[in-house]
Amino acid sequence: MEGRMLGFLIWALCGALFLGIGIFAFLAKKPVGFWANAETFAVDDVKGYNRAVGKLWIVYGTAFILLGLPFLAGQNSPLIVLVSMPGVMAATIVAMCVYTLVIEKKYRRK
Repeated sequence: MEGRMLGFLIWALCGALFLGIGIFAFLAKKPVGFWANAETFAVDDVKGYNRAVGKLWIVYGTAFILLGLPFLAGQNSPLIVLVSMPGVMAATIVAMCVYTLVIEKKYRRK
């Protein structure tokens, strides 16, 4: 029981980190970056852009936490390999696509 809960708590703390990044982005005054070590492009509507990026991180963090629920079934549960791992990979790819194809396209200064 303790191992299951500990595994999920560690997973949920990582998800809470993503939620924190989202809240920070939502409240930031300057344009926030999405990619690591990359300059943020020129933005027309900084407030709208930061809200969009913040919402993206909050949705990603929530999905990340929900994908960790199979840890509660046990550390050797096949659900972790069948649900959590592919789910996180898919959620990450979707987040990158949403940022690139929707947010960046909408808020990039023309």
